Amino acid sequence: MLLAQFLIAAAGLVVEIVAGRMLAPYVGMSLYTWTAVIAVVLAGFSAGHWLGGLYADRPPRTALLALTFAGAFGAITTVAALPLVRLLSAPVLGTITDPVGGIVILTGLLFFLPSLAAGIPSPILARLAIIDTARSGRALGALHAVSAIGAIAGTLAAGYLFIAWLGTSWTLITVAAIYAGFAVVCLLAALRRPGEARARAATLTCLAGLLALGAAPFLTGSACTVESRYYCIRSLDISGEIGAPARLMVIDHLGHGINVLGAPKRLEMPYTAVIDALARERFGGPPDSAYFIGGGALTLPRAWSADAPRPGLIVAEIDPEVTRIAARDFDVDPSRFTLRHADARAALRDTGQVEAVIGDAFTDIAVPAHLVTREFYAEIAARLTPDGVYLMNLIDHMDRLHALAATVRTLKTVFPVVEVWIEAEDFASGGRTTFVLSAGSTPSPQSRILLPPTDADGTPRILGRIPQARIDALVTRLDPPVLTDDYAPIARLIGPAG
Repeated sequence: MLLAQFLIAAAGLVVEIVAGRMLAPYVGMSLYTWTAVIAVVLAGFSAGHWLGGLYADRPPRTALLALTFAGAFGAITTVAALPLVRLLSAPVLGTITDPVGGIVILTGLLFFLPSLAAGIPSPILARLAIIDTARSGRALGALHAVSAIGAIAGTLAAGYLFIAWLGTSWTLITVAAIYAGFAVVCLLAALRRPGEARARAATLTCLAGLLALGAAPFLTGSACTVESRYYCIRSLDISGEIGAPARLMVIDHLGHGINVLGAPKRLEMPYTAVIDALARERFGGPPDSAYFIGGGALTLPRAWSADAPRPGLIVAEIDPEVTRIAARDFDVDPSRFTLRHADARAALRDTGQVEAVIGDAFTDIAVPAHLVTREFYAEIAARLTPDGVYLMNLIDHMDRLHALAATVRTLKTVFPVVEVWIEAEDFASGGRTTFVLSAGSTPSPQSRILLPPTDADGTPRILGRIPQARIDALVTRLDPPVLTDDYAPIARLIGPAG
């Protein structure tokens, strides 16, 4: 009983962790995603516990057959999530206009039933554990303790072992195998017990679970080029869209860099062009020293070290797989600058003075909360040279701008000058927009920059600074909080992605 409860509890929590990773390429890895996953899984567990309780007081043979159904059903529904995530994501997210509603419904369709199956055995196993003992309290205590230990083991195994080594698909297949094995053991135990019961249906269900397990390897398929310990990373050929050999790096579901192969100084993404132009205007060319918060496709370090190696360019990228894919597919030579595979905030403390700090790290569409706080901005200011600048990429919705206002207000508690820049085409398009915030001790030398065109129609790219009076009025009207290590609700301020 104890081993069975341990394995089922572990399997249920593995599915919960894997759910977030499976959904990331379609809805991102945001607060909204994890909220939906946790709520759906807990709802499934609760429904399963209730359903299992209906069979817990039945004769032992009937209870064992119910466990057989639960195990087989768990195997079938877990395997089914593999193709369903690809089949259902576009229709559900395209039909449900509310982003949060779409995430919750998609999560429910994929992971409620596997969680229900994981919840059924607990009350039945508890009843079987105490049926032949006078020490029911001790037996129940042991069962609950083992269940908690199994949940902990499943969480640790999924986060630190299974996903990194097997990927999400084979991790789910492993869980399905546990469920199927559990079903077989329970069926054999039921058939050995005397008494009348309809075992044919349980046998057929068990066989269906084994067939689903056997078919699982043929249903595997991942949206990811690589599944790392941190992200789903995709390397996409977009040469047709750019008109030149080019690749797009997508991390989870957000583009993190476009590199034109053989042309390191050609910058396609608007925010990259804005950061590059602002740095060149301020320093008369690429800075000799800079600290990059996040690497992605390493587009700017690649551009700034194109003419000569620049070891003073330090890139803090937490995921080694991101830099490996950048070197493999994105025409990047990491030896031309300095790479640190560490959290950017932690690594900054071991960094000397630099001319520029470049902020380009995201969790879904939001900058990680610990990288948008007053305390972190103070750490950045301490690392900048007297004429240095912090250039930060920020995403917000044009119809909200709460995150932009809060970030500007927070930066102004540390830096005397805070500017907001945007490419004119991006500004005119509305919707979800990328801004570049410039923070330092002196203003930029001009408020408008023209860049040569990159497309066939020859239209120059216009980079503009939003008038300071307009930004001040926005901050006054919205009255956002100053973001601190204690309180940084950046995901709520941005709101769900539409």
